[in-house]
Amino acid sequence: MQAEQKLPERRSRKARRTRDALARAAFELVLDRGLREVTVEEIAARADLDRRTFSRYFASKEAAVLDSVRGDGDRINAALRARPADEPPLTAYRRAVLDWLADPDAPAWHRRPRIYELMVLAEREPTLYAAFHHIRVDAQAESVAIVADRLGTDPLSDLRPAVTVAAGAGALLAAQAAWVRGDRPAELPRLVERAFDALAGELVTRAPAPHSTTSTTEGIGTP
Repeated sequence: MQAEQKLPERRSRKARRTRDALARAAFELVLDRGLREVTVEEIAARADLDRRTFSRYFASKEAAVLDSVRGDGDRINAALRARPADEPPLTAYRRAVLDWLADPDAPAWHRRPRIYELMVLAEREPTLYAAFHHIRVDAQAESVAIVADRLGTDPLSDLRPAVTVAAGAGALLAAQAAWVRGDRPAELPRLVERAFDALAGELVTRAPAPHSTTSTTEGIGTP
């Protein structure tokens, strides 16, 4: 009986090793040579596997390249579940993101080799950016469910969970965009803090100062 129980475990470990090998090969090849210069066949060959095996694990080379960041949304959501129940939802989301950034056991993007390069490439390659967007959407759907559970509400009829997650994820996305374009890989935590401060600060507590406008006809026909 014990042998029968261990067999699925061994298969699962083998599948995980195969997936990781393909993802690592895709990550290295694409960052070294560029997305358009790498084929699925080359990725499979680098992992000492064939095209059919690749297709069992990934729908595209973009999905394989991004496999290294797919788990980050899960880690943010795990941190969100662990936040105290009495925290306001947006505060809980913010602190979950900061917990993810500071986790010493599972380094976030700014502390993992070449993730910054990956995000820069995703900004330039539309298909890679689209694949990353799908990963974000999946993670945010789970975040909405977690916030709804914290509020004891149904996210289909109550917009608060979706609005909370859209605001928090938008702050994270803005920080990520500034990080990628700023050429300072270690700056991500500071930028995240600034993005959430902007969300909770003057944007919701103060009206913008009115812009002075000058008519293009001002002064015409006057002394």
